[in-house]
Amino acid sequence: MSFLNLIREIIFLEKISYITSKKHILNQSWQDISFMHWKVDKNLLSKSIPKGLILDLYEDEAYVGVIPFMMKNVRPRWAMSIPFVSNFPEFNIRTYVKAGKTKGVFFLTLDAQSIITRIYATGVYHLPYRYSRGYVNRNSKTFQWKSNRLWSDYSLEGYCESEGESGYAEKGSLEEFLLERYFLFVADRNHKIRKGFIHHARWRFKKAKAKIVKNSFLESFSLGVKNVFSPDFCHASDGVEVKAWALEYLDKD
Repeated sequence: MSFLNLIREIIFLEKISYITSKKHILNQSWQDISFMHWKVDKNLLSKSIPKGLILDLYEDEAYVGVIPFMMKNVRPRWAMSIPFVSNFPEFNIRTYVKAGKTKGVFFLTLDAQSIITRIYATGVYHLPYRYSRGYVNRNSKTFQWKSNRLWSDYSLEGYCESEGESGYAEKGSLEEFLLERYFLFVADRNHKIRKGFIHHARWRFKKAKAKIVKNSFLESFSLGVKNVFSPDFCHASDGVEVKAWALEYLDKD
């Protein structure tokens, strides 16, 4: 076993220790996912980060991702999925933060074509969901998506086309920094930071090129992005099966 594989095995065992100590509460599948990332002004972005978290940087650069995908088979651990309820398109804007040694994602906003998710995830997980109508379609190498938030001009439309061979992120690479995240952070109604653990296999992805025709998603945030129609990096993946645990306060670390 190589040294890098040994390190990955140690990290995997640490995750297993966490997983086996408690039961997860949700099962879901993230499918046909496009990862589009832009470098942003870290000073501007830091204004959107709640107290208790700090930006996680890669080579002193801050990144924001716009990520369309299909949520499939969303259900409590003890229940079956329900057609027309458990499957829906989701579109989120996220960035990368840390609290102490724990690194994860922080969502600036999330849009989903699911009223139940809008109510449940906002009330229980303190996530800033909004209801939008849209779709995510997959045709071979092309990942096409469109979303329109009701009663506003908040929209995203375009597609990603994957290219080359699929693979996994190398240790220390930008792809690992952007994709391999297993915690999310939220600020609750009392402005206290909570974290939630998620577990899935490592991302298998391809590099991709994006063609965006609408992106008021990113335009609505003042982050110093030069061109909201041209991401600095784009990747596409078939997806992963996901388990999610309940939120915990940071003081449990």
